[in-house]
Amino acid sequence: MTRAILLASTALLMAAPAAWAAADGPTGGQLALTRVLLSTGGVGYFEYEATVSGDADLSLEVRRDQVDDVLKSIVVYDDKGGIGTIGLPGAEPLDTAFRELPFSAGDLTSPAALLNAMRGAEVTSGGSRQLTGRLMSVTEETVRLPGGDGATATRHRVTLMTADGLRQLVLEEADALRFTDPAVQAQIDRALSAVAENARRERRQLTVHSRAPQDGQAAGERRVRVGYVAEMPLWKATYRLSMTQSGQLQTGAAKAGSGALQGWAVLENLSGEDWKGVDLTVVSGNPVTLRQALYTPYFVERPEVPVEVLGRVLPTADEGTVTLNDAHPAMRPQSEASRAAVPPAATMAAPPPPAPAMAPAPMGEPLAKVAPYGSAAGTPAMAAVRSADAGAAEGAQVLFHYPQPVSVPNGRTLMMPIAVRSLPVERVALYQPGTDARHPLASLRLRNDGDTALPPGLLTFYDRTGGSEAETSAYVGDARMATLPAGDSRLLSFAVDQAVTIDREEKPSRRLSRAALADGVLTLSVTDRQSTTYTVAGAPDADRSVVIEHPRRPGWDLAEPADGKPEATAGAYRLPLAVPAGKTVTLTATLERPRQERIVLTDLSADQIAARASAPELPTEVRQALTILAGLRSAVAEKERRIAELERERTERIADQDRLRENLKALPAGSDLHKRTLAKMAEAENRLDSLARDLTTARTEAEAARQTLRERVKALAI
Repeated sequence: MTRAILLASTALLMAAPAAWAAADGPTGGQLALTRVLLSTGGVGYFEYEATVSGDADLSLEVRRDQVDDVLKSIVVYDDKGGIGTIGLPGAEPLDTAFRELPFSAGDLTSPAALLNAMRGAEVTSGGSRQLTGRLMSVTEETVRLPGGDGATATRHRVTLMTADGLRQLVLEEADALRFTDPAVQAQIDRALSAVAENARRERRQLTVHSRAPQDGQAAGERRVRVGYVAEMPLWKATYRLSMTQSGQLQTGAAKAGSGALQGWAVLENLSGEDWKGVDLTVVSGNPVTLRQALYTPYFVERPEVPVEVLGRVLPTADEGTVTLNDAHPAMRPQSEASRAAVPPAATMAAPPPPAPAMAPAPMGEPLAKVAPYGSAAGTPAMAAVRSADAGAAEGAQVLFHYPQPVSVPNGRTLMMPIAVRSLPVERVALYQPGTDARHPLASLRLRNDGDTALPPGLLTFYDRTGGSEAETSAYVGDARMATLPAGDSRLLSFAVDQAVTIDREEKPSRRLSRAALADGVLTLSVTDRQSTTYTVAGAPDADRSVVIEHPRRPGWDLAEPADGKPEATAGAYRLPLAVPAGKTVTLTATLERPRQERIVLTDLSADQIAARASAPELPTEVRQALTILAGLRSAVAEKERRIAELERERTERIADQDRLRENLKALPAGSDLHKRTLAKMAEAENRLDSLARDLTTARTEAEAARQTLRERVKALAI
């Protein structure tokens, strides 16, 4: 019923344009627009058709800004004939028209600029003072106007070389000024015509030369199609979903139902011409669309070399010759080697017939899939054009073809139905912490059980209530729908569900699963855990089917809940949770990340080893071994502290001895102070000898303690 109403309304919308187009169908020998295909790649394919007999020249007008796209993509289909050539007027940029003129387009901006560019040309001034002479210069000057207000004006003084010598006139005061040479006047007229033509030239006319077949069937009529791709506004998809009573939006029932879906394509005709009874198709996909300035002339910059001037010749001395080895064909030019490889008879023989074309390999998927409305008319075989072989890239696209001719005047907008069917719908409450931290979103799970994908677009929800006689529709909300492939489903959120409240609590933890000691390295196998508890307070009036989007983290796996494999998006897990009316339900989601820690025990201090030994999660055997290592590392540290103390005292004694030596230099020999200083020096020397012995002993003991630690560490294997 819904489909019938929709098609009937569309037929009324297009009835008048279709009648207008019926009288203007394709005529013999004239190209008429018959097919339009609009792509979501931002381009449109336009196909024109004509019926011809014999050789024919077919004309086609396109906008100036479309010529690059036409040159890139134009294609000709001919049932029986072949392609001659395709011609169009040159781009003729403005600088081309001025290339052979003595002035530029910028010189036409003012009379003074033109006269300065034409210096040397002969001019004649009109009016009461007639002068004839050759232009020398045009200079600008500022003059004060009569009156006491200080106003000034700019004028131009023209200097001429006349038969009587130099004469001047003011350009603004001359009644007329013309070039006496008619050829110069013609050049200026031609330049002004080029400027005017460039300003109004917005369309270009292509001429397609279609050649009759060469097999004696020239008298028969044949059909010629010309198509090209040009830039067009992006067509948009919009949807309306009306819920039936079994799946109402406002009752809050958490059960599956069905919804009547209407899909529409919104498109604009900005092609520059009216569409009259065309075959209309819209394509949904993501094709590669490119542009290139093929209509703009490009000139290659060439290096400029100086003109060679003949000078004195000084021949160089001859250094002899070298005989090349003919046994190496690679040393000869490639053309000579290739000629040597072919017998003379073969070079004169006719070329062999071309090999038969191989059938194309079957593709895994079609380039485009047709939507339920049907497909466009078949395209005839392409006219024979010799070209290099090329591969084709496959791209999944969906075609929506309207079954009736469509007429759209230029500049108008059209809505075309692309989908009318019933789809399974289920209500859910989607919780996205990044969208709303406290409440889930009222959403629908829409499943595409058809054979073709639905393009992305906005979707408007309506809730249909009441009986068949008093049925009413209420607006519920809007949602954004991404591309919905066949057999897939989408969650479409249209409002915030204020009746459901959700709290979150996060708790990080760590678990040791294995510890090993070997070669002085403590290896710990650790599992990091990140647990999030969701507390959901249900709606007081109805049950809810809640879907919680729990964020995914790179390198982490979902450990809880462990029952089943949940759905997942690119950035979140979707965890289902049934929440009865008026009840509070909890769900714990846990992510785990296993990792290993390697600890080199010889790099740790005694306190660090003791701290590791006190960890309760370590096995008893490992903790005991670490406690022993902490004691050995403490003994080594004690020996190292004793060495540091002795070295510090030794440094202080040496500094004191140096001070005493400096004092002796200033004391009188044999004095009491001199004798006491000598005694102190002797005492310091004795202490230094004792410190040296103690240092040797301490270093030996420290090395022994280190060796004991190393042997103990190396012997550990737990």
